Amino acid sequence: MIGCGSGKSSDTNPPSNNIQSVTLTRLSQDTFTNSTSQHATEVEPSSFSFGSTIVSAFQVGRISSGGADIGFATSTDAGTTWSSGYLSGITTFQGAGTFSAASDAVVAFDAAHAGWIISSLALGATTQVVVSRSPDAINWGNPVAVSTSGDPDKNWIVCDDTATSPFYGHCYVEWDDPSNQDVIEMSTSTDGGLTWGPAQNTANLADGIGGVPLVQPNGTVIVPILEISGSTDNMAAFSSPDGGKTWSAPVTISPVSDHQVAGNLRTSTLPSAQIDAAGTVYAVWQDCRFRTNCSSNDLVLSASSDGINWTAPSRIPIDPTSSTVDHFIPGLGVDPATSGTGAHLTLTYYFYPISNCGTACSLGIGYVSSPDGGQTWTASTQLAEGMALNWLPNTFSGLMVADYISTSYVQGNAFGVFAVANPPVGSLLNEAIYTTPAPLAMQKSARMFSSMQDRPVPNAKSDHGPRRFYDEDHEYPIPPPKSNFKRSARG
Repeated sequence: MIGCGSGKSSDTNPPSNNIQSVTLTRLSQDTFTNSTSQHATEVEPSSFSFGSTIVSAFQVGRISSGGADIGFATSTDAGTTWSSGYLSGITTFQGAGTFSAASDAVVAFDAAHAGWIISSLALGATTQVVVSRSPDAINWGNPVAVSTSGDPDKNWIVCDDTATSPFYGHCYVEWDDPSNQDVIEMSTSTDGGLTWGPAQNTANLADGIGGVPLVQPNGTVIVPILEISGSTDNMAAFSSPDGGKTWSAPVTISPVSDHQVAGNLRTSTLPSAQIDAAGTVYAVWQDCRFRTNCSSNDLVLSASSDGINWTAPSRIPIDPTSSTVDHFIPGLGVDPATSGTGAHLTLTYYFYPISNCGTACSLGIGYVSSPDGGQTWTASTQLAEGMALNWLPNTFSGLMVADYISTSYVQGNAFGVFAVANPPVGSLLNEAIYTTPAPLAMQKSARMFSSMQDRPVPNAKSDHGPRRFYDEDHEYPIPPPKSNFKRSARG
């Protein structure tokens, strides 16, 4: 049962995916012509805002074996107008770079050094974590190497932008190394991303993927991450109280149970995480614990003020638990000027109206908002619908819109950034990065929805076997338990 919150009128069945007439704003398009890519495609956007500027970075011209080029889109007037371009100096297709592809673009702003930074993976004979720097979010320099060893994957970046923090101006990059069983690595810069310290591990050499570093006002860095642990995955978090000198062992937030998304769509339980003005960290991921027989995914939320003690995952009440809707690939935004019970959250996500859709699945995008730190949520609003899966580029691990998407607040207004596919044009696909021309409205109506009375299904578990690869591109298989290799005795 879904109850009301904040004394407002209730409805135990929130309306599902309200159709809203929205004209989306396309931020960029794939103009490359290299033969290695599937054109015209753009996937997997991140975004970050500071002041009146919001910047997104994403893959352009997805290559089926991994990576693309890196594009960016920037608004300096709080989302009213946008300009776009490509990062130079990484790939051979743009600015005389030396790498064959790039991937996993993530944006940060360093207030202490007044500069924007995009972290990405540079793919070639060797793979590097690199950063591209800009004073104005329009003109970007050639890449600076963060790590040149191992085979890094799923990097993320954040900077300490609190002037009163003892580590103001520290920037942190996280990644994992699937060639070394997904060992977690961190590197710190104190000079605006010009130079980076040696890679460091957690105190227990933990394994994980998809870490999202966030910085509290006191300078403590908290990193929610999907921890790879034996036959089960856990949502977990580790931290650093000393400016990146040391990193704790992860604490478990919750075991993860998820439904296998239909249609060979590439999805995972990677966390989407953000932080509010008081330093509370919110983590969201796709999870089926509230659905009988793990029939579809909800999006669940856990929060922590210290990175150690986390709330039990609560179901975000987008649809009734009796619905057929499958929800996945969340992009959480938190207004950095709000906190606690007044924290404003907006969550964009992809969905199938029918979870058990085989290969005839229809992909859509929706969003919900919370004005009270995730206690209650608005009814969902549909931003796009009807995307056929054969409109998407292929990868080793399935058809792709994103491993992650993003929502950012700029001057109190939320903007989601996401990939939308339209019918192909001739021999070319037709997928690009979009946002909305106006902010995503909070929709403070008389009805808000809460999942306070929802309880997980007893003994809930995933409807698929354990994770089979350390990386999202499926290049590094996880060895099965040694017991699986034992030969049976024969007479």
